[in-house]
Amino acid sequence: MTALFRRHLILITLAAASLGASAQSPDWKKVRIGIEGAYPPFSEVGTDGKLKGFDIDMTLALCAEMKADCTLVQQEWDGMIPALQARKFDAIISSMAITPERQKQVNFSDKYYNTPPAFIGKAGAVKDITPASLKGKKIAVQRSTSHDRYVSAMYKDSEIVRYAKQDDVFLDLVSGRVDATLCDSVAGSLGFLKKPAGKGFAVLGTPPDDVAFFGTGSGIAARKTDTALVEKFNAAIKAVRASGQYKKIQDKYFDFDVYGKAQ
Repeated sequence: MTALFRRHLILITLAAASLGASAQSPDWKKVRIGIEGAYPPFSEVGTDGKLKGFDIDMTLALCAEMKADCTLVQQEWDGMIPALQARKFDAIISSMAITPERQKQVNFSDKYYNTPPAFIGKAGAVKDITPASLKGKKIAVQRSTSHDRYVSAMYKDSEIVRYAKQDDVFLDLVSGRVDATLCDSVAGSLGFLKKPAGKGFAVLGTPPDDVAFFGTGSGIAARKTDTALVEKFNAAIKAVRASGQYKKIQDKYFDFDVYGKAQ
């Protein structure tokens, strides 16, 4: 190999490396966001066919802060992470808990809210929520959630019934097909208990605060390689909280601090 040929080869290699680095480092002026759209009051489809809810408003506020053109992509919950990895979208803003198990698959932003889980069922149906009290009972959960993993691990003598959507869980709870559900306490309260269908139902109890199952709050998920995008979201979360915009969005849906304790 001549010296001239080696020099040309080195230049070509460096140029290719530069192009590869550029392709892997987008400026994130356009971002596709995965949203479930079946988890009120965080996300749902309105009568006009448009997505609405806390997650939607937060997405719009964060994207505006980032000066990014964001496209919302509706996706069923149990396919969220696979769709992210398949590049159907670039980030997930869909009330996804930051758990150790998920952190092995995706890169999370800081939390943008944190609410505890709760068991919901017929008022007075059980004396407590211990595995012994719920033995033989049908516990409904949304598939592939932290709630699903928790009851699967802790309630071995109960029948776990899994659903694609939390709304479908509430329908079967009312019809008597299942005895209880473990879900987000806010989604359970505002999405069911405070509605006419929730009459006669109540919070049966709350499980221990187990980070291994329930995580440290809900965050924005991105692919492991997209650290720059996560940093942009972190900066945007801090900015909308500091400006008071976060509180304005929060107060539209909740009468309490949905963010939880400061990190």
